Amino acid sequence: MRDFKKYDVWEVSHNLVLQVYELTSRFPVSEKYQLISQMQRAAYSIPSNFAEGCGRESDKDFNRFIQIRLGSAHELEYFFILAKDLSFINETEFLDLNSKINELKRKLFRLGKKLTA
Repeated sequence: MRDFKKYDVWEVSHNLVLQVYELTSRFPVSEKYQLISQMQRAAYSIPSNFAEGCGRESDKDFNRFIQIRLGSAHELEYFFILAKDLSFINETEFLDLNSKINELKRKLFRLGKKLTA
């Protein structure tokens, strides 16, 4: 069994969740059940799926959870674009978030490749 807390990708994704929660706390209240909840769900599903995958015995099962996590990362990346286009975040915030999500996607992709090699 793997300890998810020992993986850099888990720590990076957990920190991103904290940033998303802080960021969405400034969104309009009208977005509470729309964009806010969708962004938060996509964000926290990344580290939670990783933690669940770490509990799986085989590399194949673990990799399946990494692939789910990649899907959530792509979804969150789109929500960052949408939040910028709706002027809920500024360009500087968007560039920071976009950089972080793409770094996370690269790390996940590399880890998935190691598991299938």
